[in-house]
Amino acid sequence: MSDQVGYSQATNPLAWVNGSDAPEKSSLDLGFMALSDCASLVVAATQGFAQPYGLTLNLKRQSSWAGLRDKLVSGELDAAHSLYGLIYAVHLGIGGVAATDMAVLMGLNQNGQGINLSQGLQQQGVTSPEALERKVHQSRTKLTFAQTFPTGTHAMWLYYWLASQGIHPLRDVESVVVPPPQMVAHLQAGRIDGLCVGEPWCASAVQQNQGFTLATSQAIWPDHPEKVLGCTQAFVEQYPNTARVLVMAVLEASRFIDDSLENRRSTAQLLSARDYLDAPLDCIEPRLLGIYDDGLGNHWQDVHALRFHGGGEVNLPYLSDGMWFMTQFRRWGLLREDPDYHAVAHQVQQLDLYRQAASAVGVATKAEEMRSSQLIDGKVWDGSDPAGYARSFRLHALADDVVRHALR
Repeated sequence: MSDQVGYSQATNPLAWVNGSDAPEKSSLDLGFMALSDCASLVVAATQGFAQPYGLTLNLKRQSSWAGLRDKLVSGELDAAHSLYGLIYAVHLGIGGVAATDMAVLMGLNQNGQGINLSQGLQQQGVTSPEALERKVHQSRTKLTFAQTFPTGTHAMWLYYWLASQGIHPLRDVESVVVPPPQMVAHLQAGRIDGLCVGEPWCASAVQQNQGFTLATSQAIWPDHPEKVLGCTQAFVEQYPNTARVLVMAVLEASRFIDDSLENRRSTAQLLSARDYLDAPLDCIEPRLLGIYDDGLGNHWQDVHALRFHGGGEVNLPYLSDGMWFMTQFRRWGLLREDPDYHAVAHQVQQLDLYRQAASAVGVATKAEEMRSSQLIDGKVWDGSDPAGYARSFRLHALADDVVRHALR
């Protein structure tokens, strides 16, 4: 990769630097976690995609999602690689800090997370969803599963998948929060029996003979929403031009990564560096290329692997994507009442700003604000009846006693 890559793709950048649309703030501190899906921020910051727009992007690796949240809310970070569910939880006042108006500038990726089980369970023959369901319901001691943030995407994928297999995630198993880079060490120490996390940590566990991948997140929901470029509403209001050109730069970087296999390989190499993922290339590259080895002898090329652009499909902040996470907060008792799903999503998803940025860099945008998907349990989510959808599940935590347990 060279700095020239970004310059060659920039769309009349000097107009943005010199005109009335010049960024109000030229140096931005961007938070990220050591995960493969931070790639578009790393590429934007280091490969010349931001400079043409008068931006300098300073990457700040964080050690936990809670730490990233605190710095984002306080303004120490201008914007960040964020969990969809973290941004919405903070906005709704259930994210572990006082309610703060938040914004989703764009989607950063789809797919590419996983659920792994430990080597101990593998040795006991618990290598299928059916075997796990039997183990959970026959065992006297509860299995412990790790996810990365109480309202984060990994918690929601884990809960959704367990429930789809007849396992109640709040009653039948224990759930703990572990920062992504610490997951493998927790498996190794026998503190957890399973986990849900982003790459490269699922692949790393397999490589180190610490169990196997039982399910991918894309098997739960093909092309599901995942990480977003998040910030406070105050940042967007104070620096609207900056927010717009930041999206433009990250969009161009996203397009570059997805443009060719060669670009993905060079991105994997870049991510492996100490400043970013600090992980072996052979843990990062295969799944970034959609090549899976689950640790049980199964190998496949995943048609819904981690993607960063998809012609803009990945990046459009659909209202229905944000609303889905709120339905799951309601389902699992994290929200005691139904929010105004549409109104909240309209506040958080910066659709107008995104469309302006996309148009400026030649990325097609759809007029639709909703999309329709079928999930692993056969249910269709299209955003049309969020309150009804939240109540439609056989396994849930809508009852008051379980609500109190979930919020403790």
